Amino acid sequence: MIYEAVNFKDKFSKFTEQWSPRVIAEMNDYQFKLAKVEGEFVWHDHPDTDEVFIVIEGSLEIEFRDGVVFLEAGELFVIPKGVEHKPRANTECKIMLVEPKGVVNTGNAGGQLTAVNDVWV
Repeated sequence: MIYEAVNFKDKFSKFTEQWSPRVIAEMNDYQFKLAKVEGEFVWHDHPDTDEVFIVIEGSLEIEFRDGVVFLEAGELFVIPKGVEHKPRANTECKIMLVEPKGVVNTGNAGGQLTAVNDVWV
């Protein structure tokens, strides 16, 4: 077996697309995904799973129908399943998502920002 750490900086350097998560590791049925985000995403929810946002660099705002949470580098937030939300970043923000394998980033909303699943970097 090869023992090698995953380096976030190296992985982020391998892609430029916004709102298009890239898988960097798997654990059981969960995937760890990195994404670069800027601007507004779409309103969506994930009816069958919670979703974890971890800010690696920059700042992220997640809007809910009844409030908002602000995240800075080094912070995380868990969105409960079924809760509609809309992420936003005023400048490029680098994040990690932790979610079950096969979860679509736009939930049931679909649209042009829907990323291809299982894209590894």
